[in-house]
Amino acid sequence: MTYTQALDYIHSTCWKGSRPGLSRTIELTERLGRPQDSLKFIHVAGTNGKGSTSAMLASILHKAGYRVGLYTSPFILRFNERMQIDGMDIPDDELAEITEYVKPHADAMTDTPTEFELITAIALVYFARHDCNYVVFEVGMGGRLDSTNIIDAETVLASVITGIAMDHTAFLGDTPEQIAAEKAGIIKAGVPVVFGGNHAPVGSLPSSDALATSESCARVIRDKAAEVGAPYAEADHRKLANIRADLFGADFDFGERKNLHISLAGLYQPYNTATVLTVIDLLRERGLTVPEEAIREGLASVKWPARFEVLSKNPLIIADGGHNPEGIDAAIASVKTYFKDEKILLLTGVMADKDYDRMVSRMGEVASRAFCVRPANDRALDPVKYAESFRAIGIPAEGYTTVEEGVRAAAETAKKEGKALLCLGSLYMYGEVRAAVLGEVEA
Repeated sequence: MTYTQALDYIHSTCWKGSRPGLSRTIELTERLGRPQDSLKFIHVAGTNGKGSTSAMLASILHKAGYRVGLYTSPFILRFNERMQIDGMDIPDDELAEITEYVKPHADAMTDTPTEFELITAIALVYFARHDCNYVVFEVGMGGRLDSTNIIDAETVLASVITGIAMDHTAFLGDTPEQIAAEKAGIIKAGVPVVFGGNHAPVGSLPSSDALATSESCARVIRDKAAEVGAPYAEADHRKLANIRADLFGADFDFGERKNLHISLAGLYQPYNTATVLTVIDLLRERGLTVPEEAIREGLASVKWPARFEVLSKNPLIIADGGHNPEGIDAAIASVKTYFKDEKILLLTGVMADKDYDRMVSRMGEVASRAFCVRPANDRALDPVKYAESFRAIGIPAEGYTTVEEGVRAAAETAKKEGKALLCLGSLYMYGEVRAAVLGEVEA
């Protein structure tokens, strides 16, 4: 099997969509000899922030001298990003070889696996073959019925829930508390759980509604932890101090740790770091050797694309993968801090099943004009319809047939008007946006 054939086979299961449940992944991994049993996991769930949190955890553990697997989704530029060891994507030939090995086992199942379930099994085989010391295992959606949740309490060092917001409501529930309960499904008996909690942007105070929602979600997670006998901890955001953030990262203190630096931009990243440091300290208590130097080096060197990432300096073009109301709120807070009262241009595309009217209302607070595009996904919202939502609140907007066309028009306007351009929305459009921006700037 070639690399292309492997991807064709993996993606051939797309038609099944999301089918929450563990039975298929359990059967497939049983057929493969339960590769997960030879590994140790840090299991990461959450509505927003779990990708950055996972990347930081993996970077720190790698700097501490461990062989570290990282499983994330979706990929940003290339499929192989979804499974990494020590920061390196799985090689093409090995992905092809492992897929060929897994294929007859998957095909022999009466109820064959979905795409995500198949990828999860491939990743587990990959990590087991390379004897990873630890695997940072990011949940795909929810937690309780996500295929990553087949791992046993004996193999999980810590469960992490980064934060709760309204997303995937058709599968996870239509209240924050219901969604919290689904994510709390990853909590295992006796395994410590860290809740990152919801937070206000740097320099602002959370609303009373936000505080109530965060506390009610924390209560759901605490109750689940108590029910199964799992030690519970929360990231203490009050320990964050002296935050100095710009478009290229942030410096800050966290408790007794002074002058920490992260290379990830976005005002929400120090809060994600608070979660990471809480988890690392917990792992140290459980016997892992993680020197302070490894913590600092891991944070300073971590890379995670599409999180308030500067793609071009002239004109200034930024990409952020905020794709639900909370993610949009975080990106808009960063815009208001970095650009003050200056309006920016916006290139955006979202999925049709998102609460895009609310998202448009928030984006309208900082945008002088919107360029609407269609992300590369069957669930994407029609860009012409999307543009109508912006015009309805008084923001000039147009829909574009292709991402490249939208980027070209937006970049030309950014050059002409001397404005910053924010590319905000679904991660599914990031690859096309990045290629188009680099092509436009280099041209």
